[in-house]
Amino acid sequence: MSASNSAPSVSAGKSPHHANAITAANDAANALKATPRQRTLARPVTIRGKGLMLGVEATVVIQPAPPYSGISFVRTDLTPPLRIPATVEHVAPRPRRTTLKMGDVTIDTVEHCLSALAGLRIDNATIEINGPELPCGDGSASLFAEPMMEAGIVEQDAPRKIFKIREPIVIEEPDGMIAAMPFDAEGMRVVYDLDYGSNGNRIRHQTFSYNVADGNYMRDVAPARTYSLREEAEALQAAGLCRHLTPRDILVIGDDGNPIDNAYRFDDEPVRHKTLDVIGDLSLIGVPIQGRVLAVRSGHGLNRKLAMRVREQMLAADLRKTVVDGRVMDIRAIQKLMPHRYPMLLVDRVVEIDGSRRAVGIKNVTINEPFFQGHYPSTPIMPGVLLVEAMAQLGGLLLSNVLEHTGKIAILLSIDRVKLRKPVVPGDQVVLEAENIRATARTGHLRCRAIVGDKVVAEAELRFMMVDPDVES
Repeated sequence: MSASNSAPSVSAGKSPHHANAITAANDAANALKATPRQRTLARPVTIRGKGLMLGVEATVVIQPAPPYSGISFVRTDLTPPLRIPATVEHVAPRPRRTTLKMGDVTIDTVEHCLSALAGLRIDNATIEINGPELPCGDGSASLFAEPMMEAGIVEQDAPRKIFKIREPIVIEEPDGMIAAMPFDAEGMRVVYDLDYGSNGNRIRHQTFSYNVADGNYMRDVAPARTYSLREEAEALQAAGLCRHLTPRDILVIGDDGNPIDNAYRFDDEPVRHKTLDVIGDLSLIGVPIQGRVLAVRSGHGLNRKLAMRVREQMLAADLRKTVVDGRVMDIRAIQKLMPHRYPMLLVDRVVEIDGSRRAVGIKNVTINEPFFQGHYPSTPIMPGVLLVEAMAQLGGLLLSNVLEHTGKIAILLSIDRVKLRKPVVPGDQVVLEAENIRATARTGHLRCRAIVGDKVVAEAELRFMMVDPDVES
């Protein structure tokens, strides 16, 4: 047999298995290099200015953040400072802007900063602000994007999570529509159709398409400024908003269709700014998406509804995986921390604890539960108050994970915003979620949910007092 037909040679002292192992290791290393990595800023950046709506002076410091921390805002003017994650659950409906809210605390007009972060593909950052609204600048995202580009963006040692749209989601209202569709290519492609109908003689029909994964955000999207028609600007100022601004500061479209005392940066600047807003609002999903987004006359309200629907799909998929794979605390570990015992111990397993921020637990509901003997025995339904109690017990376990609460017991103080949405029956597996809104050395304030399948069956905001066991007894 000729040498050309013989088996591949192996170096002296090296077995074929060893060579295969090296090849596999090299392939794995190359695959790791090819996997998109999470990104953050190389150093902090500082931005100052007045807000768009309220006109209050504010200083913003955008800090680098570790992998998996996501984007969050911190109101540093409060004692203690309050952190609000930049996710759609924390959005409060406000006209013409996107506002985050936790408890009674709000942060207005976050969409331009969020758009800059998403457009530059920054996954982790903490935005510290000493007031109720982000600075406006000229109404574009350049105020935030330019200093971030100057500071530099670095990759982190963690793979980037991307949620792939697998089923179409369409949200329609009389004045607009937005949809998310599966997309074979990389990234999120936004196709925005701007049509003012009867006002088309002032703002012409415009369409713009942009892919966040490979587009030039700094050139094509970031400079596009917010705008309003003359009568809309007058109505806002009559309502006490935007009074510090003039048409020279942002775009105000006059009756002849031209900007008053200003000029367009692009012939299609309005539709580019609408695209900028979509990118910012959809970043509230919490991770980048792979999908095609189609928008027709969509504003912040419709954008928020789409973000909510996509995030619900993503969290449901994450929960299914967590419920199967997670096992942070079994019942024996829970009993070491909780004073409750059968039949009042209502958390069977904790499948995830994210520091002091979030916990996920499981309650398996069986026909053998003692309360079914007397609570609608012919049609068994788990009492709603016990669903609240189960959420409270998980909340107590989460608060016990806070360092200064170690060894203390969480005593329920108040229950607010309770909603019982769907009956829980024997055979259901209830997934419990607790999210920390604010915790001090003596108190805790949590937002909790109970989920069966992909449906929320109960939710509430709970407040606790942390006490020593001897005080409790």
